[in-house]
Amino acid sequence: MPRQTPFFSRLEPYNKPKIWDHWAGYLSAPRYQYSAITEYYAIRDGVGVFDTSPLFKYRISGSGAGGFLDHVMVRPMSDLAVGKGRYSCWCNPEGFVMEDGVVLRAGEDEFLLATVQPNLRYLRGLASSNDVDVDDISEAYGVLALQGPHSHTVLRRLTSDVDGLGYFGVARTLLRNIPVMLSRTGFTGDLGYEIWVEAESAVALFDLLFEEGGGYNIKPVGETALSMARIEAGLLLIDVDFQSARFAWVDAQRETPAELGWGWMVDVDREFIGRSAIATEYETGSTRWSTVGLTIDWHEYERLYRGLGLVAPKEGVLAQETMTVYRSDGTYAGYATSFVYSSLLKRHIAIAKLPLDLAKPGSAVQLELVPIHRPENVQATVVDLPFYAPARKTAMIGTTRSERT
Repeated sequence: MPRQTPFFSRLEPYNKPKIWDHWAGYLSAPRYQYSAITEYYAIRDGVGVFDTSPLFKYRISGSGAGGFLDHVMVRPMSDLAVGKGRYSCWCNPEGFVMEDGVVLRAGEDEFLLATVQPNLRYLRGLASSNDVDVDDISEAYGVLALQGPHSHTVLRRLTSDVDGLGYFGVARTLLRNIPVMLSRTGFTGDLGYEIWVEAESAVALFDLLFEEGGGYNIKPVGETALSMARIEAGLLLIDVDFQSARFAWVDAQRETPAELGWGWMVDVDREFIGRSAIATEYETGSTRWSTVGLTIDWHEYERLYRGLGLVAPKEGVLAQETMTVYRSDGTYAGYATSFVYSSLLKRHIAIAKLPLDLAKPGSAVQLELVPIHRPENVQATVVDLPFYAPARKTAMIGTTRSERT
């Protein structure tokens, strides 16, 4: 029987199509409106609220917690200041990515981690010493992602602690009288925050946010609108853009940080799980491909559909599945994993995996589409990720605490 998140009773009336997906055993809406585009524009122009409560949530605590995470994560965590977060992936000993996530340092000896897949047994298996505890707190907290250009405005009506909270900043605060932990994070590539709240206070928090956000186009957003935004932001989704090395059968299904575009995370002079294998990859030049962006030639795309007697589809186009990519001579090159029509950028875009010789911006490739039961290719150009990165995403907003005092 599917479970309900702490916010379900408030979200259910907003779900006009009455369609629910399952996410980690919980009910999650693909969309709340009949068209996801209105939810997408809440993210880009107003305030979108996404329920991320089905994520698995872990507290890593104890005097050895920082050192433990240094060992597990590709990026170091012991040097993370209290009140800061850091994005990282973690690998198996062979240097293949298992998953990615954001680590929040909530206290001197307390870190929080949210993951898409269950990791409790894996993390506890690595935490063999007595100075590290790994606790599953998934059911104890609900989490709302408040995303969009007016997300700060809404939160500022409830607490001044949001002022000066930098990108990946973390603050424990009160929203009215509700204790929460606030982080300047999200999965939309826009200005946004994520709010952790104890499950019993979730409904009160939801009501408060929608009361204060009523004048700022605040809307619940479902998985479809979130996917549209995250593709524009070049953010990779596990089980769509990559597979966990833990559940892959062969190495062709596994990927290294460099192959996913996460080579910037890696310092091979620091010890962590997978370091030796990654160092060997760098030394031997054995990186197999690179994750890149593709922009589709609109004129060729439209000409293809018109030639078949069809109107070229735009709004609502979203595919999170494998699409073959060819070289200009028609030979196989790689594949795309996410494809969407960006209503904001007014073009079709994709996230793809290509061999290194084709991964340079400006390279010409062909993307395979299947308009009427047969494959057809359209011209595409390789570009750097992300497609969209507004300055407000990382800009300092409001006065800092020191400036206020």
